[in-house]
Amino acid sequence: MNKKISYPFVIAALYVLVSYCMQSCAVMIPPSGGPKDTLPPRLMLALPKDSSINFASNKVTLTFDEFVEVKDAQKNLIVSPNPKNTPDVEYKLRNVTVKLKDSLQSNTTYTLNFGNAIQDVNEGNIAKNFSYVFSTGKYIDSGVIKGKVLLAETGKTDSTLIVVLHQNLADSAVEKEKPRYYTLVDAKGNFSFTNLPMKKFAIYVLPNDYNKRYDDSTKLFAFSDTNIIVKSFAAPITLYAFEEAKKKEVTKAVAAPAVAKNKLAKKVDTQIKLLLELDNGKQDLLNPLSIQINRKMKKIDTSKFILCDTGFHKLSNYTVVADTSHPLTKVYINYAWKEDLLLKIIVAKDAVADSLGTTLTKADTLFFTTKRESDYGSLRFRFLNIDTLKNQVLQIISDNKIVDAIKITQKEYYRKLYKPGEYELKLLYDKNKNGKWDTGNFKHKLQPEIVKDLNKKITIKQDWDNEFDVTL
Repeated sequence: MNKKISYPFVIAALYVLVSYCMQSCAVMIPPSGGPKDTLPPRLMLALPKDSSINFASNKVTLTFDEFVEVKDAQKNLIVSPNPKNTPDVEYKLRNVTVKLKDSLQSNTTYTLNFGNAIQDVNEGNIAKNFSYVFSTGKYIDSGVIKGKVLLAETGKTDSTLIVVLHQNLADSAVEKEKPRYYTLVDAKGNFSFTNLPMKKFAIYVLPNDYNKRYDDSTKLFAFSDTNIIVKSFAAPITLYAFEEAKKKEVTKAVAAPAVAKNKLAKKVDTQIKLLLELDNGKQDLLNPLSIQINRKMKKIDTSKFILCDTGFHKLSNYTVVADTSHPLTKVYINYAWKEDLLLKIIVAKDAVADSLGTTLTKADTLFFTTKRESDYGSLRFRFLNIDTLKNQVLQIISDNKIVDAIKITQKEYYRKLYKPGEYELKLLYDKNKNGKWDTGNFKHKLQPEIVKDLNKKITIKQDWDNEFDVTL
C-alpha cells in the first residue's frame, strides 16, 4: 500500500536543497571581473566647443567618457597667454569646469593645458597634456616653437625648469615682468609652444617658481642670442642653462669645546687629534696625503710636518699645504709616491694651535703604507673624429664629480696608472682654453661653455690594460 507524501514536507525538502546548491555555487564559482581599464579619459563634449572662435564666455565645461578627477590643478594647469589670476577648476562625476577670472583680450588665442592633472577615478589613467583651445578673434593662431633645454655645465636635463616668452624685447623684461607665455620642460629636456601668434619674442629659461623672473644670479637661466620670430613650422632650438653665480655654502664653524664646570657633567674631549685619510687603509699613489684635524685650527706651521722613511730620515721634494676653508682643518702632503712603502709623518707638538692656544699634547707620529702599482689599471683612449680647433676637453666623472680633465690634442691618450672604478665621460668645448668649464653672463651677452654628455660609461679594472674608443 502506497503511503501518501505530505505536500508541505516536499516543499521544505526542496527549499533546503536549493539553498545548499546556491551556497555551494557561491563558494565554488566567484564572479569574474572584466579586463583592467588602461585607457585615459576621452573628451566627449566641450561647452563652448574646443577650438571655438569669437569666444565670449567666462566658463568652460568639459565632459569625459568616464568619472574623472583633477589633481594638482594649480601646479599642472598652464593658461596661455599667462593670466593675472589663475582660473578656478572644479570637477564632479564626468565633468571638469574651468571658471576664468580675467577679462579676455580681443583677437587672442588661448590654450588651457592641464598637463597630467586629469585622470580617471578608478584606475588613475592620465589624459596626458590634455589641452583646450579657443580664440576671441576670427581664427586660431598656429605659431609653434619647439626645442630642448640642457644644463651647460653637465649636458644633463632638469625637468623643474620652464621656458618663458616675452613680447617686450628689452633685457629688463625678464627681470621685472611676468612672461607672456611659459611652458614646462619634460624629463628629456624637451619643450613646446603651440597656438602662438606670428610675432617676435624674447625666449628664456628659468626655474618654475612663483615670480618666473630672473631676479637672482644663482638661479639656473638661459637666453637666446637672437629673438624668436614665430612661424607655423620652425627648426627646434637648443638653450643652455647656467648659474651665473654659485650659491654660497653656509658652514658652521666648529669651536673648541668648553671645559665642563659641573662635576656631574659628561667629560668633554679637548685634545687635538690628527687622522690620516687613506684609501682602504693605504695611501693613493696618485693623490696628496690628507691629514684631517678634528677641529678648526688658528695656527698651522707646515714646516713642522716632516715626511720620513722607516729610519726616520727626512725625505726631500715634498710640500705641505694647509686648508682652513672648511669647518675642519686639513693638511695635504704632496709627494711623488713610490709603491709599497712604509712611511711616517712626524708632527711637532706646537705644529698646530686652535683659537684658545691649545696645541697637541705631545709630538705625534703617523704611520702609513703606499699602494702597489698592481692596485691600479692602465688607461688608453683612442679619439675618433678629433677636431683640435674645437678645444675639446674630455671630462672623466665619478659620483657626479670631475676627477680628471684631459685636453684632446692628439688621437691617443695613455696613462700607466689609473684608479679602478666606474666613470662617465663628457666633452667640454673649452672656448677660452683654460681646461675648465666657464659660466655665462646675461648682462654681457656671454653664453656659457657647453658640456656634451657622451652617454658613455667605462669601467677601469685593476691590474688590467683598459682601452676605449671615444667618438667625439
